[in-house]
Amino acid sequence: MTTGSMLLAGAVGRLRTAGIDDPAVDARLLLAHALEVDRSRLTLVLQDDVTPDQAAAFERAIEARLDRQPVAQIVGQRAFYGRDFIVTPYVLDPRPDTELLVDLALSAPFENVLDLGTGSGCILLSLLAERPDAVGQGVDLSDKALAVAHRNAVQLDVQDRVTLHEGSWFDAIDDAARFDLIVSNPPYITQDEMTVLSPEVRDWEPHMALTPGGDGLDAYRIISKVAPEYLAVGGRLLLEIGHLQAAAVTDLCRAAGFQTVDAHQDLAGKDRVVAASDYMAV
Repeated sequence: MTTGSMLLAGAVGRLRTAGIDDPAVDARLLLAHALEVDRSRLTLVLQDDVTPDQAAAFERAIEARLDRQPVAQIVGQRAFYGRDFIVTPYVLDPRPDTELLVDLALSAPFENVLDLGTGSGCILLSLLAERPDAVGQGVDLSDKALAVAHRNAVQLDVQDRVTLHEGSWFDAIDDAARFDLIVSNPPYITQDEMTVLSPEVRDWEPHMALTPGGDGLDAYRIISKVAPEYLAVGGRLLLEIGHLQAAAVTDLCRAAGFQTVDAHQDLAGKDRVVAASDYMAV
């Protein structure tokens, strides 16, 4: 018979040989998925015999990882801000860096929030889960992404407090709507940067959610200009950015009339979020 420990040892070696980062971590996550056990319990069952079906499921998962498919897509979920979110190839894999945006959003009160380019819904739905009295709206161009966001809303039991729209940025939002908070993690990778992304990102994640082409700033030009029309008095705008874009996005927000504009760094010390508030018409 074959044990989980035996499968794990062989898989780690194969992933390492293929140049996969953190092969042991990935192999453990994939084995837990194949065995249908919580990843925190994997060590407790490693010496147990596995069934042929479990071994086959693990082999399929390892083959997918060797093809550089992201682990989150293989197992179908990713932990973000203390909750598990459904992940498919139609949405970006939620990243730990984005949790900074959620932290900043939660640092002040809000009753209603708009998320532009919502994808999996990880930002919007985390905010609603943390603030039980808040309501929100999310917008995305992709109907397939919105389907994932809806599934996540149901999974987090916030579906009655969220409305999802298919469309481009503010086009799907009622002209009379006003929000205490507008958030976005828009496509911001430059056309040149796309060529040097890891295969996991370049080949498996939706390009529409990664890059607008050119200098990567197109979304910020639109959002910074139009957001004031949809912000309530005292409202805030929070934008995730590429780590080299703080100056450009800060300038765009100030040019649009925001008086207080600050760049915030992630845990690695890289610029990650621009926060803009105190709007005055220009």
